Amino acid sequence: MISKEQFQKELDLIIKNAIREDIGDGDHTSLSCIPADAKGKAKLLVKDDGIIAGVEFAKLVFNYVDADLEVETFIKDGEKVKYGDIVFHVAGKSQSILMAERLVLNAMQRMSAIATKTAFFANLLEGTKTKVLDTRKTTPGIRALEKWAVKIGGGENHRFALYDMVMIKDNHIDFAGGITAAITKTKKYLAKKGLDIKIIVEARSLAEIEEILSVDGVYRILIDNFNYEDTRKAVALIGDTCLTESSGGINEKTIREYAECGVDFISSGALTHSVYNMDLSLKAI
Repeated sequence: MISKEQFQKELDLIIKNAIREDIGDGDHTSLSCIPADAKGKAKLLVKDDGIIAGVEFAKLVFNYVDADLEVETFIKDGEKVKYGDIVFHVAGKSQSILMAERLVLNAMQRMSAIATKTAFFANLLEGTKTKVLDTRKTTPGIRALEKWAVKIGGGENHRFALYDMVMIKDNHIDFAGGITAAITKTKKYLAKKGLDIKIIVEARSLAEIEEILSVDGVYRILIDNFNYEDTRKAVALIGDTCLTESSGGINEKTIREYAECGVDFISSGALTHSVYNMDLSLKAI
């Protein structure tokens, strides 16, 4: 995974670009009808039920727009919320609050929806050893926010991008000339580049799993689109040699049974690509 420093850089880029996109050469509505020295206060109002996420990100946004804005937090990231709850108050220059409003709401609505769905999936796995993982199926430009929301909801992050983990999938295997060739070439490449990153390999059959196991250096095997019976066989075959991950169309109706097959992780793109924003609003007090 990426470092905290890299993650912070991603957040900084998101904020900078979003403010550029939304404000441009000025919030002319606020500039025209609200005095520059006018002070105000607003509340973040919840109009839905779920898990709140993005509170800490909102603080970063407010600080970027105006370091003098003050935030008083009542509900923290990861806590359950219901209709009518107030998450925080923000006070300071009215123009500054309005400039930050849309970015804060867009981010928190999306992040809270993802955290809520992740918590739902994580609860379905309670009592098993299996953890739910996100994927790279994220909204372009705001991956850091969406993966942060998964963590807030009780899930785990998969690789952040193409550069922090090797994931040899079906197309890589076919283009490289087979599993053994793909893994061998990858290990040589990483050694030559001096890269210390983990290797995951996708398997499409039990025979492919056997071939993966015959080559050292694999961190995790991706058991892709297997049925329950073959997943159990795959887990038994792999044993303690490396970690296991199930994927491929797994949903809330099937996730528990796949977990009971004994896999370490289940990855789901639905955590980030199939959610409906939580209804939140920022209202002047």
